[in-house]
Amino acid sequence: MLLLNATDRLPLALLLNRFGLELALTAPGELIPGSYWGESEAGLKADRLYARLDTPVHSVLHEAGHFICMTPERRAGLERDAGGDDGEESAVCYLQVVLAGELPGVGRERLFADMDAWGYSFRLGNTRTWFERDAGDARGWLIERGVIGGGGQLTWAVRT
Repeated sequence: MLLLNATDRLPLALLLNRFGLELALTAPGELIPGSYWGESEAGLKADRLYARLDTPVHSVLHEAGHFICMTPERRAGLERDAGGDDGEESAVCYLQVVLAGELPGVGRERLFADMDAWGYSFRLGNTRTWFERDAGDARGWLIERGVIGGGGQLTWAVRT
């Protein structure tokens, strides 16, 4: 599992900043504000994404995906629970893979492995198979809301 302490955090912080999201690190052993899952999992509160150095990168990218994919109204009152429906949750999973592809030392392949190790589950089995063969609905969701373009590239916009 790739943890935040094993990555260059500057590219990650810059990536998040392009979406209006600030990476805020908490001290070792400290509770992570806004964490839905607790322990070392990332948390959201307003426009801040909280993590510790032992937070898995996939968790940071997943929470960033929630911030990017939620409606402006939900984003304005955000604290811990991103909400959303099943379609949005699938879009968030797809988006976290796309985001990983933008980060040196992370990439899609690593994220596929870490998502599988954490326990994400998809109809066709592993994350890579889902992403490549069964995620058309999630991809379409992101395209319809202007988060990615038709070629699958980031637009660098949050859902409006």
